[in-house]
Amino acid sequence: MSIVDGPAGRLAAEVAPPINVMKTYTPVKTTQGKPGIVVYDLGQNFTGWPDVKVRGPKGAVVRMIPGELLNEDGTVSQRSSGGPQWFSYTLKGDGADGVEEWHPRFSYYGFRYVQVEWTSGKGELIALTGQAVHSSSPTAGKFASSNEMLNSIHYLIVMAMENNTVSIFTDCPHREKLGWLEETHLVAPGLIFNNDLQGLFAATADNIADAQKPDGMVPTTAPQYTVFAKQGYGVFDDSPEWGSASVLAAWSSYRAYGDLGELQREYSVMQRYVKFLESKATDGIVAYGLGDWYDIGPGGPGFGKQTSMGVTATLMLYQDAVTMAKIARLLDKPEDAESYAALASKVGTAFNARFWNAATGQYDKGSQTANSMPLELGLVPEARRSEVLEHIVSDIHAHNDHVTTGEIGYPYMLRALMAAGRSDVVMSMMMRKDPPSYGSQLAAGATSLTEAWDANPHSSQNHFMLGGAEEWFDRGLGGIDFDLSRPVREERITIRPTMVEGVNWVKCWYESKLGRIVSDWKKVNGVLTMEVTIPAGATGTVWIPIEANNVVMEGRVSAEKASGITPVRRSDGAAIYCVTSGNYRFTVK
Repeated sequence: MSIVDGPAGRLAAEVAPPINVMKTYTPVKTTQGKPGIVVYDLGQNFTGWPDVKVRGPKGAVVRMIPGELLNEDGTVSQRSSGGPQWFSYTLKGDGADGVEEWHPRFSYYGFRYVQVEWTSGKGELIALTGQAVHSSSPTAGKFASSNEMLNSIHYLIVMAMENNTVSIFTDCPHREKLGWLEETHLVAPGLIFNNDLQGLFAATADNIADAQKPDGMVPTTAPQYTVFAKQGYGVFDDSPEWGSASVLAAWSSYRAYGDLGELQREYSVMQRYVKFLESKATDGIVAYGLGDWYDIGPGGPGFGKQTSMGVTATLMLYQDAVTMAKIARLLDKPEDAESYAALASKVGTAFNARFWNAATGQYDKGSQTANSMPLELGLVPEARRSEVLEHIVSDIHAHNDHVTTGEIGYPYMLRALMAAGRSDVVMSMMMRKDPPSYGSQLAAGATSLTEAWDANPHSSQNHFMLGGAEEWFDRGLGGIDFDLSRPVREERITIRPTMVEGVNWVKCWYESKLGRIVSDWKKVNGVLTMEVTIPAGATGTVWIPIEANNVVMEGRVSAEKASGITPVRRSDGAAIYCVTSGNYRFTVK
């Protein structure tokens, strides 16, 4: 026995919900491999540990090797998940009826397969199950549609999100388990729609504050267990797309949960980071970092290849400044708000001066990321917005409806297409089954979203960084747009579903801070039916797709005359209504 010092720091109550066993998987297939080796297929790539029931003599040792994939000989591979790692149990030999049950208590892994072998003595494995272990954050939303491909993609993303919400938002549940921060803002809308993550976002903010350096730098991971550079800040320690989570993840959390106190507590951290990032700019351009990580281009995955260094990082500073101006106004800091608005204007002007090509109507080298991010962030000259949009659409079609962005640009591209009413293009991308695509991951047998667009077996099979499509499912197809930062009460809940070819119905609900919001729709024989729920005490704006002569009914009466409904206008191919709390059934004929 050794006596050691206790942990440093201040003991505080847990902020995020506890980690629990949330589900148990039973084997769907058992394979006898090499002599003495049995491989169990649990049918799902998940985060957790194996639970075994064994019988045998005292001192016998059973070893369990977990992994996401199999080798050609049927044994478990850890090439995608990192190793060697295994769990082992030494039998006591005195269980009731000779049966002993055990699972790890202090370590977990991401896996689908378990290879079992006896390394000492010989015992009997009576049963093996997999226990999924992750955050007990309550379910907050559901999505389903008539299109099974979309449902399968949604499932991949949700599984990866759940698998990587343990005590922090992790990149993967095996080889690293690090709190890489970019995911906490890039795919925040999808994360928040599926689970109530207010506690986990608050815990992340605390980790960011703890990890922030004296000069204001926020590292790429928080907590910063690993420092990649021996001295100074290496590219894997400091990248603007990651550090900007200090501002943008906090803002995403506020939009969902409305906790002004959290913004107040985090404000100084955000201020110091924006000041640090501004200090890294030369003539308004920030040109360092990881860039559009894992985009599609020449060579293997990693640093961005399609988009010049400086595009994504400068736009992070711009978005940080725009967001800080909003936060400062909410916190009644008008001078700060003016200062951040001026910074945003300065950076936006510098960005356009450096990267906008008026002759071609494109940014930088014309990549999907370079054109999509400024379009979504409002930097494209108003008269040229449709032109830039068309370049994005043309590039997608030129790549046979495939994505070329990395994880940074992808959510912005989807948002830009949604805002422009081009979900038809998104749908075409979703239907691809050849790489790079979600469909190619499904074709490769993935049961959780993979790190690389093509499900590369050398990359993690359990990442959620490419999960931007979840926002399109929930806010696009489902139409539920919830934002507590909006000053107008009826605009905090917006129902605006998108109808695309290949989808005949969608069922979608979200348990917001105001109550449950429901948006279900279906089209049968040309008739659109929308069932909408606005929670008690709330109001919302409902956009109902129509053509020029369509009549909109609510129940058996005209929507214009129905109780609780105030017509707003007819425009942009929609009839728009302000509705009070209640359940509504709209029919368009």
